[in-house]
Amino acid sequence: MKTTRRSFIQKTALLSGVFSLGFDWFESKANSGIMQQMNPALDANRFNAFLSIENTGKIILYSPNPEIGQGIKTAFPIVVAEELDVDWKQVEVRQANLDTQLFERQLTGGSGALKHSWERLRKAGATARHMLIQAAAQQWGVDASTCKTSKGFVLGPNKGQKLAYGALVDAASKLSVPTEVTYKSRADYQLIGSFVKGVDNYKVLTGKPQYGLDTQKSGMLIAQIVRPPAFGSTLVSFDAAEVKKMPGIIDVVSFKNKVAVVGKSTWEVMQARKKLVCTYSDTSNLESDSTHQKWFDEGMKTDKAKVERKDGDFNAAIAKAAKVIEATYECPFLSHTPMEPMNFFADVRPGSVLLAGPTQVPQSAQKAVATLLGVPENTVQVELTKMGGGFGRRLNNDYALEAAELSSIIKMPVKVMWTREDDMTGGIYRPAVRYHFKAGLNEKGEMIAFYLRGVGLNAGNSTRQDNFPVGAIDNVLIESFNYNSAITTGPWRAPITNFLASAEQSFLDEVAVAAGKDPIQMRLDWLQKVKTNPVGKITYEPDRFIEVIKQVAEKAKWGKKGANVHQGFSVYFSHLSYVAQIAEAKMVDGEPKVTHVTAVTDCGEVINRSGAENQVIGGIIDGYGHAMFSKLSFDKGVPQQKNFDTYKLIRGNEIPTVEAHFVNNGIAPTGLGEPALPPTGGAVANALFAATKKRLYRQPFAGPDNANL
Repeated sequence: MKTTRRSFIQKTALLSGVFSLGFDWFESKANSGIMQQMNPALDANRFNAFLSIENTGKIILYSPNPEIGQGIKTAFPIVVAEELDVDWKQVEVRQANLDTQLFERQLTGGSGALKHSWERLRKAGATARHMLIQAAAQQWGVDASTCKTSKGFVLGPNKGQKLAYGALVDAASKLSVPTEVTYKSRADYQLIGSFVKGVDNYKVLTGKPQYGLDTQKSGMLIAQIVRPPAFGSTLVSFDAAEVKKMPGIIDVVSFKNKVAVVGKSTWEVMQARKKLVCTYSDTSNLESDSTHQKWFDEGMKTDKAKVERKDGDFNAAIAKAAKVIEATYECPFLSHTPMEPMNFFADVRPGSVLLAGPTQVPQSAQKAVATLLGVPENTVQVELTKMGGGFGRRLNNDYALEAAELSSIIKMPVKVMWTREDDMTGGIYRPAVRYHFKAGLNEKGEMIAFYLRGVGLNAGNSTRQDNFPVGAIDNVLIESFNYNSAITTGPWRAPITNFLASAEQSFLDEVAVAAGKDPIQMRLDWLQKVKTNPVGKITYEPDRFIEVIKQVAEKAKWGKKGANVHQGFSVYFSHLSYVAQIAEAKMVDGEPKVTHVTAVTDCGEVINRSGAENQVIGGIIDGYGHAMFSKLSFDKGVPQQKNFDTYKLIRGNEIPTVEAHFVNNGIAPTGLGEPALPPTGGAVANALFAATKKRLYRQPFAGPDNANL
């Protein structure tokens, strides 16, 4: 791996015996390397990211990306520690706060962190190891090429030559940064690909991490905000006279169609909020489920849909088809329902703004608050807390903006806290979408035409027009149409593909049955065609698709499980990763029950096998639970499910066993936090069809629309 002096900043803390390599994770050309003394008290977060080695041998890595349970805070240091060749017990990981001068892409979303930082992390560890070897070789008077490292020690060519990294930090800090370093061979990996416990596991189990809800600042007040009960309604007036007299209440203020109750404690604010009387406008255009069904019907018929992809001549091909298969699939709005409801702290003062809380996008929050308040971005400081889940909900800044605006109004530091009911009725949901598919088969059962139209509510383009099986079919037409709804939506784990994959994979199973083909072999045949004679633009790698399909068929013993084990297959490509799944269902007391899911994932190099398995298993359980049980409905703009008594989430006794396997190909890491979820709904629907011979076209599968299952 070639590097330059522009890739690193060396800092030496002579008094504390710390050798630090600050490195730019996000630019191929970093600032020039320099040597200088560093004040031991200097805040280490001033660097983009850096590796430090104390004279005790402890390794400290500052992690810039927010940790929301995806394991990035463990995976990043594993890569550095591997190339540095240290004992994992020596590593300490610390969370960096937002620093726009030193970090780029300091966010969590899109399953892109490891893909983006893989080479930077390896370079950081390998460069430090190289410099430590050089320092030891000089001390021993030997050629550096005759030295090697092992678990935090440099070993010389002669008997007894062994020095700990901590003993070499001063000497290493005086060396020039190498222009070229060598990475470890995969065969020599000790950490990468192994099972490593999450660095925060023990702290979480013992209640030590500080989540956003735990934030405490000097002089801080507590606030809860009353929002309109219906999407589309407007605040007309409110009566806070009695509320202001209640114990602990400091103020009641309104802003942007909301009313905030501010007080000294959470309990006092909650009690006062119940007494607040608000009046809202009565708008006749408030949306109900029936409104959305009408829009879906209209969207499927409109001639104003946008053509997202067109290969060949679909209309001509479908007219000549020997057999036509059509199906329509629909999903509801969904809440993100993270365990920790939304919350944020803000202290707005003349010349400075301090923010603290759980956000997946700290820089975006900083920019949004700066714009709201009309202040320079560099005056807004963001402290990152641990997050009790995100799933895309914390990609939105609405709750951070509420805290900042309220603090600017009351001129006091304040923490805004949402209740569970606030969290479920406050918006930013997964969009509701309807898909219509049509396929044409020739006399041989080969698909010659493929059509998809997606109609979404605040979904934008509800299709992924370049995804497989596009590329294998000669005549393709893909369209989308979007309605602007008053119900606010945003990214929900694996945006768009979370249901698109379910619908598409269910439909392809129906096509396979109509064609008299094995669902797996049908896809393998298509992928072979993509390799030899692709149609139009291809954005995926057919060989990687083929590998996960073949492996899952083998590991799940496709078609060989016996009469009472009904299998359903699904495979999908998203976030640059490939996941194939086979779900199994059994008939128990006359009812179908999903009992097992086997998954094979190609996400490139698996950094932490423990974390990777957790991501795949968690994604499958998440996808299965929401496909089976969850739904958010509306009546005149009002969400009808406000807590977990009416919004069904999967229970422990409903979870199938999940078996996670990975393709060992050594390719640079790709996404993992989201790709396992999209194919799950299709695998489950196809398994349930195999068991019952009844197709499922609407989620949730266990809802009233599928009462005949």
